Amino acid sequence: MTSPTFFDGPDGRRLAYHQTDGAGPWVVFLGGLKSDMKGTKALHLEAWAQQEGRAFLRFDYSGHGESSGSFEEGAIGDWAEDTAAIVAGLTEGPIVPVGSSMGGWQALLLARRMPERLAGLVTIAAAPDFTEDSYWAGFSEAQRAQVTTEGRVELPSDYMEPYVITRRMIEDGRANLVLRSPLVLPCPVRCLQGTADTAVTTETALRLLDHATCDDMRLTLVKDADHRFSDDRCLALIEAALTEVLTVAAETV
Repeated sequence: MTSPTFFDGPDGRRLAYHQTDGAGPWVVFLGGLKSDMKGTKALHLEAWAQQEGRAFLRFDYSGHGESSGSFEEGAIGDWAEDTAAIVAGLTEGPIVPVGSSMGGWQALLLARRMPERLAGLVTIAAAPDFTEDSYWAGFSEAQRAQVTTEGRVELPSDYMEPYVITRRMIEDGRANLVLRSPLVLPCPVRCLQGTADTAVTTETALRLLDHATCDDMRLTLVKDADHRFSDDRCLALIEAALTEVLTVAAETV
């Protein structure tokens, strides 16, 4: 596997990335919390883009993968700044973000920041506002007190070592919520969600569908698919959703 290139991001953060040149719109993969750009979905979509001759970008947020920084020092707003900076610096023209889990939240923040550039949007088990609706809402009184007084708490993960959740992540998350105020998505949107997902519920997917203002937004529920959403069946569904969004975008140009 080739070594990444590095982009000078906000506040001196160095962001690792891989870029494939091709026809626009640019497809930009946005990964999940504590994941990296070497995951199954990112690499599968990169191979798909190369086969299709499509411009593609995958990268690591600061504190993730091969980018600089510590995960525990980061927060939703930092990673939104990373995303906006690298998209502005490395791509031009229309974009189609593909956001997985926390990356779905990042895709929605990007849509707010640069709506004029969105040609389409695909989310996979999107987790908007999870710092408030999942972490804080699910904390016990003892955990809330620990975050407030000690500045951090550890949560177990089904997929890796425990997550360290900091007070800054909670407070910064509140400054970046997308389900409490108008969310206008000016492009075709396709949302994918597994019914066996233990990290993001179907209720979250339905809430996003109901909350957003969008003329062409569809949610596909996939029976028994889990949060990884990366077996052959799910990868084919991601391809199909992305292809559909790109086709609709091309027809409206």
